[in-house]
Amino acid sequence: MALGTAAAVVGHQYHPVSWPRFDALAYVLSMMVSLPLALRRVAPLPVLVASCLAFTGYLAAGYQPSLNFWGPVVAQYSVAAHRPARAAAVAAALTAAVVFYSGMAARELGVLVAVTQALVVPGVVWMFGNGARLLAERNRQLAAVTAQLRREQEWRARQAVAEEQRRIARELHDVVAHHMSVISVQAGMAGYVFSSAPDTARTALGTITETSQEALRELRRMLTLLRSASDDAPAESGDPASYAPMPGLAQVPQVAERVRAAGVPVEVRTAGAARPLPAGVELCAYRIVQEALTNVIKHAYPARATVLVEYQPHRLVITISNDGRREQPVGANISRPSGHGLIGMRERARLYGGSVDAGPRAEGGFRVCLTLPIPAEPAGQQGEPPPA
Repeated sequence: MALGTAAAVVGHQYHPVSWPRFDALAYVLSMMVSLPLALRRVAPLPVLVASCLAFTGYLAAGYQPSLNFWGPVVAQYSVAAHRPARAAAVAAALTAAVVFYSGMAARELGVLVAVTQALVVPGVVWMFGNGARLLAERNRQLAAVTAQLRREQEWRARQAVAEEQRRIARELHDVVAHHMSVISVQAGMAGYVFSSAPDTARTALGTITETSQEALRELRRMLTLLRSASDDAPAESGDPASYAPMPGLAQVPQVAERVRAAGVPVEVRTAGAARPLPAGVELCAYRIVQEALTNVIKHAYPARATVLVEYQPHRLVITISNDGRREQPVGANISRPSGHGLIGMRERARLYGGSVDAGPRAEGGFRVCLTLPIPAEPAGQQGEPPPA
C-alpha cells in the first residue's frame, strides 16, 4: 500500500514532457502493481505474476515508469527468499522481461541501458534473496539441532537420575540388609534365651547395640555425602562419621566378626601380596563380601562360611562360600529372600569392569566369586598379607 501511494504521489508531481499526466487509470494500475505485495510471503510467485502483469499494463497505457518499477523487484525478492532455486530462476526471467520493457518504454534511455538494467537488477535481487533463503534454512536446521540436543540432554539427565537412584538403592540395600539381618538373628536369639541364659541374651543385645550404631554411622555418612553433592553443604563439624573413609577390604574382618556374633562361623583368608587398591574397587569388594555373608545369615543360617581374598598380578579374586547347613535354631527370626542381592552384586562388579559368578557348589552349599581387574603390582614390591 505504501509503495503504491508513493508511486501515485511521485507520478502526479513529476510528469516530464511527452509523458501523459496521471489520471484515474494510472492510480488504479499503480495500486494493482503494489497491493498484491501484501501477500508476497504467502504466495510469492502468484504475487510476482500479478504485479508484473499490472506493471506491464501500466507501461502499455503510456505512463512513465515512476516508482511502480519496484513492485516486480520486491515480488522477485520474495520468490528468491522463500522458494527453491528453480522458482527463483523463473521469477528472475519474468522480472528481467518486465524491467527490459520498462527501459524500452523510457525512450531516452536507449537499448544498452535497458539491457543492462534487465540483467543487473534481477541478478542482484536474486543474489540477496537466495542469501536470505539460505540463512533461513540454516536457522531452521540450527533450531532443529538445538531441539534435538535439548532432548538428548533431557534424556541423559533422566538416565543420570535413574543411575543415581540405582546406586543409592544398592548402597541402602547393602547397609540395611546386612545390619538388619544381624540384628534380626540376635534379637531372636536374645528373646529365646532371655530367661534360660541371661548372659547370652545380654551378649546378643550388646551385639544389636553395636550393629545398630554402625548402621546409623554408615547411613549418616551416606546421607551427608548425598547432601553435600546436591547443594554443596559442608559436613557437620561435630560428626566424625561425616569424615570417615569409605569402607574397604581392611574392614572385612569386622564384617566377619559381626556375622560370627550372629551365629555363623566365618573364616577369612588372604592369598598373594596385599596392596593398596583404588577406593572404588575397595568399596565394591567390601560391599559384595558384606552382601554375600548377609545372604548366608538370611538363607543358609547357621552354615559355616569362608572368605578367600586373592591378590593376583592383574586382578582381585574374592570367593565367599558356605557349606549350606540349614538347621534354623528355634526363635531365630530369619527374613525371606528378596531377590535383589545377586543383582546388586553383578551391577557393582560391572561398574568396575569385573564379574560375579554365583551358584550352588557340587559338594553342597553356595559360592560367590568376584573378579575385579586391578593395577599391576610395581616390580620389586613386596607385601605381607594382612592378618585374617
